[in-house]
Amino acid sequence: MKFQAEIDVMPKKEILDPQGKAVTGSMKNLGLAEIQNVRIGKHISLEIDAATEEAANQKVDEACKNLLANLIMESYSFKLNKV
Repeated sequence: MKFQAEIDVMPKKEILDPQGKAVTGSMKNLGLAEIQNVRIGKHISLEIDAATEEAANQKVDEACKNLLANLIMESYSFKLNKV
């Protein structure tokens, strides 16, 4: 079976996010001071062939832990859909 994974990788809350801080400051300059605490991460989309949804979940989790996210500074979450 083929699955589509939608993965979100974000900096951990306790880690400084310089991009997010810069965007937050720019929001104020644009008259959008109501928007605060911007955090910037990355979104990854991939397809995986696996026998079961559980096997696909395990493979995506392994890819996140070993390559796609730096677990010291980032956290991740993903959603799996059958294609």
